[in-house]
Amino acid sequence: MMVTVTACGTQEDDGDAPKQITMNEQQAIDRAEEIIRQAVDGMSPKPVLERTGPEAVGPCIARDDHGPDDRLQVTLFYKLTGVPGAEAKNLVLQARDAWLKQGYEYDSSDKEDMSGPYPWVSMRTELNDFWMEGITGILDRAKGEGIATLKVRSACFLPPGKSSSAATADPAALKAPQADDPTSSRVLGHSSRIYDALQVASAPTQPGEGLRTVRDESGASVHHTWSTQPLPEAEIAKVLERAQDYLQRTGWHMRHLPTAAGSPALVALHTEEGTIAQLAPSATGAVRVAVTTPVSGPTPTDV
Repeated sequence: MMVTVTACGTQEDDGDAPKQITMNEQQAIDRAEEIIRQAVDGMSPKPVLERTGPEAVGPCIARDDHGPDDRLQVTLFYKLTGVPGAEAKNLVLQARDAWLKQGYEYDSSDKEDMSGPYPWVSMRTELNDFWMEGITGILDRAKGEGIATLKVRSACFLPPGKSSSAATADPAALKAPQADDPTSSRVLGHSSRIYDALQVASAPTQPGEGLRTVRDESGASVHHTWSTQPLPEAEIAKVLERAQDYLQRTGWHMRHLPTAAGSPALVALHTEEGTIAQLAPSATGAVRVAVTTPVSGPTPTDV
């Protein structure tokens, strides 16, 4: 799960001022469904689409400064079921190829993301800022089995009764992390791999979440926070077990901390980098994830 901050709900025309996309909730859902169908209609073997999570209409996440924004977004999340687990990788790559044929562009995927046994791809529609992901979740690593999921997040649109002036975001606030910033890339890479390990959908970005630089007496760090969608208590335990398994297998040192939500939180240290990952259940049912890496390089400390 990579963070991508864009001028959602606007489009550029040969350098002219951004134009607002006029769209309502149903049109956003219809367009998102169309993008899903474009990915799966030609797939072989043919999967069954299983929609997960609640009706996903939430606040616009175009701004990374968490400023006021009255707009909304629709997010659709589907599991591709009814096929052997060994086909998951193939289905994600087929979705990528189908979207490329539609003229959609890569977002932040690279060859490494797509060449392994569990590929991941992030793409977008250039003209109207719909964002989609194809993800291969791990079911049985020893057997090479996974489950393919597709996610589409719509452009931002106004709720009924709101004037168009409220939808214009400040372009200065719409800044993605610099691709050549190694600390941001390291933090987002860890977040992405944790997201893959959890195998659940992320929630729309909430105030205070996202990527930012924090400073304290020890120096500057890059901090990335996000949350899953609300989950049943039994599912929270399974999600944290999957996170623990991933972190243990990849050499993180872990500690469990008690929480009021019941399931203990996980705090993990990557000793080579000094990166700290925290996963904590909340009272809302969401699992909150935070990854922090020092800007100045590895500074290992005790968890």
